[in-house]
Amino acid sequence: DRDGVINQFPGFGNYVTNWDEFKFIPGSLEGIRKLSEQEFELFVVSNQAGVSKGLYTEKDLETINTKMLQQVKKTGGKISGIYYCTHSSEDNCLCRKPKTALLEKALKESSLKCDKLFFIGDSFSDMEAARAFGAKTILVLSGIEKISNRPDWKFEPEYVFDNLLLAAHYLSLHYA
Repeated sequence: DRDGVINQFPGFGNYVTNWDEFKFIPGSLEGIRKLSEQEFELFVVSNQAGVSKGLYTEKDLETINTKMLQQVKKTGGKISGIYYCTHSSEDNCLCRKPKTALLEKALKESSLKCDKLFFIGDSFSDMEAARAFGAKTILVLSGIEKISNRPDWKFEPEYVFDNLLLAAHYLSLHYA
């Protein structure tokens, strides 16, 4: 996921509409670099309904993604692809998480092996998508979801970390 994992979650009902509003979560670039160095193939799969709501354009989104990729590369990381759904939840499309069409597309266009898939997200729609897709669920608490909500979680993710950097350290030690 992107918002709440790589960059600061803008808050419910808010969107990152331009590069000036995009703020990397401390340690996220290092986490991406660490996973890249360990030869994990990384993809970003993100719901971006602000486009369909007219808050920013798809071109604006592509500009944000391009600049994010430049910063990732500049710090030694690599993201192989970015997949995003611009539909609203009312559109009932197949690509909006927790549905799995974008995950399927990323897998199809990559060299990934199905037995070693991880999905790092900050929400339960991310965790539901990961579970439905057969990926290991890694919840980070740097965005939407908080540990205080644990009694209300629909299920227990396989891993829970404070942020992407800590998740990257764990994955590097145990799965690289």
